[in-house]
Amino acid sequence: MNKQDLIDAILANKEAGIESKAAAGRAVDAVLDGISAGIKKDGLVQLIGFGTFTVKERAARTGRNPQTGATIKIKASKTVSFKVGAALKETAKKTKTAKK
Repeated sequence: MNKQDLIDAILANKEAGIESKAAAGRAVDAVLDGISAGIKKDGLVQLIGFGTFTVKERAARTGRNPQTGATIKIKASKTVSFKVGAALKETAKKTKTAKK
């Protein structure tokens, strides 16, 4: 599922009360913007049953250039991780494997 498929799914959900594709798109964008703002402000966004987004630090390390095999230094960085919530984990157990 991509963003457009998600918008279509929201539009198909009559309980959501969203009646246009543009409104569904704005709703998806608002949720994504809210998650981004929460990560920026607190470094944590917790959605009970769905999962938790957190900022994690990666230490500096050495790696290899895959083309030349030369050793390179990789700087320390920050990244966002996602830990799946219990309800989403149960849903995943009941679904088929994603296409590759």
